[in-house]
Amino acid sequence: MARVTDHDLDPAVMRKQYRSQIVSEESLAEDPMRQFAQWFQQAADANLFEPNAMVVSTATADGRPSSRTVLLKQFDERGFVFFTNYDSRKGREIDENPHVALLFPWHPIARQVIVTGTAARIGRDETAAYFRSRPHGSQLGAWASEQSAVIASRAELDRRYAELADRYPEGEQVPVPPQWGGLRVTPDAVEFWQGHENRLHDRLRYVLEAAHPDKWRLERLCP
Repeated sequence: MARVTDHDLDPAVMRKQYRSQIVSEESLAEDPMRQFAQWFQQAADANLFEPNAMVVSTATADGRPSSRTVLLKQFDERGFVFFTNYDSRKGREIDENPHVALLFPWHPIARQVIVTGTAARIGRDETAAYFRSRPHGSQLGAWASEQSAVIASRAELDRRYAELADRYPEGEQVPVPPQWGGLRVTPDAVEFWQGHENRLHDRLRYVLEAAHPDKWRLERLCP
């Protein structure tokens, strides 16, 4: 087996030239959620693996950040929705500090979407409707896992799941866990990033006008 040299793993020499069409201001929609819908459809059409995967970054009240990948499950003019255990690390941090960032890393098409905004819990009716749409096993998993809590072993997790599977067999309605639900991120800025040659990327950002909270300003950023 060939030995991997340090040079082979040197990130300083890893680079790609992105070859894409220039994104003009005139080509974008009037508001970021419509533009996101267009790019999201294009990402799906490009057969990206889980185009709804996004990095969610949160922070404690004193500013210590953390990040993880979750799946976007809904979006509309109100913002972006994902589901989690409210007692998880991200859930607790959002309770302390609602300011969050989202990142959609669509590397195969040299695109990113970066969102900043505030997160808040959605209504229980909305949460219940989505929970009912989940596969039976995923419903049980939401009960079995005390997300982010220390657990003694994988065997303990499997034991919890098996007990729940006995209690709620396939076909029987699983109640919605009270500590589990949706979070909606309402954006105040959304950046659309398109990679180009020579690192001259397009960065076009929608920002809410302070004086007009329903009006978006579009601005271009240097790459």
